Amino acid sequence: MSIRYAILGLLHYADMHGYRIKEHLEKNFGHMWTVNFGQIYPNLRALERDGLIRMKGISPSKKGGPQKKLYTIEERGREEFARWLARDPVRPMILRDSFLLKFAFFGFGDDDRALEIINTQIALHEKQLGRRKANQQRWSKRGVYVRLVAQLGVALNEAYLQWLRHASLEVENHRKELKGSSTGG
Repeated sequence: MSIRYAILGLLHYADMHGYRIKEHLEKNFGHMWTVNFGQIYPNLRALERDGLIRMKGISPSKKGGPQKKLYTIEERGREEFARWLARDPVRPMILRDSFLLKFAFFGFGDDDRALEIINTQIALHEKQLGRRKANQQRWSKRGVYVRLVAQLGVALNEAYLQWLRHASLEVENHRKELKGSSTGG
């Protein structure tokens, strides 16, 4: 997903500072992809240079950091965003998860440690599911599409948790089998 269009989409809701854009993307779209300030600010500059957004104002930082620049979407930005929305997606969904990559190679490591990592993932995803369910009502007020994406987030989270719990049980059983066969028994 292009950060450029995510920024344009967020600016449809409200004018925002770069920090708020990053915070919103991480909080609400973090399950889709990761973002850092090194992506936000160059994209804001490019969008402004292309006439798609403009800096609306500057306010001092409350914590003594750099001044905050408030951005707003321009009509050209709305038009560009509408063209992007109308295009078909380029490819199917790709799941990029460093845990799953590691999981695929757990067979070369220690089963006890693998189980610890799996159970840590379960705890993290249970916490995430709780946050998603708590936010569902708030998101449902944003319209049918946002509500449906929120529902998808909950459903994917629940499915992933179900798989993690299944994996945990299988690895635990595998450990017991190995220990039983090493003791002769």
